[in-house]
Amino acid sequence: MNILTQDIHPKAEKALIELLRQTSTWQKCQQVSQMIQTCRQLSLAGLRVRYPDASEEEILRRLAALWLPRELVIQVYGWDPDIRGY
Repeated sequence: MNILTQDIHPKAEKALIELLRQTSTWQKCQQVSQMIQTCRQLSLAGLRVRYPDASEEEILRRLAALWLPRELVIQVYGWDPDIRGY
């Protein structure tokens, strides 16, 4: 039975799990950090495509609206995603 995904061969999954077990904690943290940065970059790129005329400040507010709770975005940025968009 595959634990990680249904479309991976069981032997490949076993090898991947073993590699994950051998990876140090700091390496796992570094990988997570890199994934977060990649997600942020992709989010920013998508916002820039959707709002080509937006200022950098507006793009960053829209990014905050994507990642943070609505109430916090309103409180900190004065930006209501339900009205102004994400």
